[in-house]
Amino acid sequence: MSSLSSYLHGTSPSEQNRLALLNRLVNRGSLAELDLKGGESVLELGSGLGHFAREMARQAGRSGWVLGIERSARQLHRARQGRASAHGARVDFRRGDALAPPLRPREWGSFDVAHARFLLEHLREPLQAVRQMVRSVRPGGRIVLEDDDHDVLRLHPAPAGFASLWRAYMRSFRVLGNDPDIGRKLPALLHQAGAEPIRNSWIFFGSCAGHRDFPLFLQNLTEVLASARKTLLAHDLITTPSFHAAMRSLRGWGKRPDAAIFYSIAWAEGRRP
Repeated sequence: MSSLSSYLHGTSPSEQNRLALLNRLVNRGSLAELDLKGGESVLELGSGLGHFAREMARQAGRSGWVLGIERSARQLHRARQGRASAHGARVDFRRGDALAPPLRPREWGSFDVAHARFLLEHLREPLQAVRQMVRSVRPGGRIVLEDDDHDVLRLHPAPAGFASLWRAYMRSFRVLGNDPDIGRKLPALLHQAGAEPIRNSWIFFGSCAGHRDFPLFLQNLTEVLASARKTLLAHDLITTPSFHAAMRSLRGWGKRPDAAIFYSIAWAEGRRP
């Protein structure tokens, strides 16, 4: 099997819009856990559209610096278009792979923080990416990983057919050589990569029907599944009628006054010895 990663959801304009929505929903919680003090140099692998890189740059301030590495030319183009919104904070983007970041010789071992979010679950060699993150920071530097453990998702009351659809979605990661359960493995990956795991936590990512953001969480969930449809059907992970029936059920469920989504993003921090 090739070592190249396969991103399940593609890079279509609709997926770019979903990722922008996802940043709106998760960036505040991620920034709170990251707790930058100002003046840090930060490397972000898999920087995507650059939304969170710019948020980190604002928190790091004018004396800080954020460098985002992104493989997708389409996402990198969008990220560079938005650079001005960092309000004078220093943020740059380079095209490159998380398994071999395009850092200059003097940059290796110089960063205060290396960060990756929703990246490792889509890599066939996640440990290699974490090793690069450890290598990129100075001694005592921080390595922060945020990722999914898809098995923790709970919808209540459960929409008809959703459990089967979600299991098929998780299997689609494995078909591509990726890992839908990687969130629980983040401290182990830090240890295996040569860092000292020092903290792990959850960032809640859910809502209920009466909250103003509930439609956004539901939109993200339905679009995640819709963008995986081609892979699910191509690999016979679910039948076409079952997929469409479960999606209809999910959309109808979203109109219930008692609907609730319970989910959390796994978060772990290590330090380079």
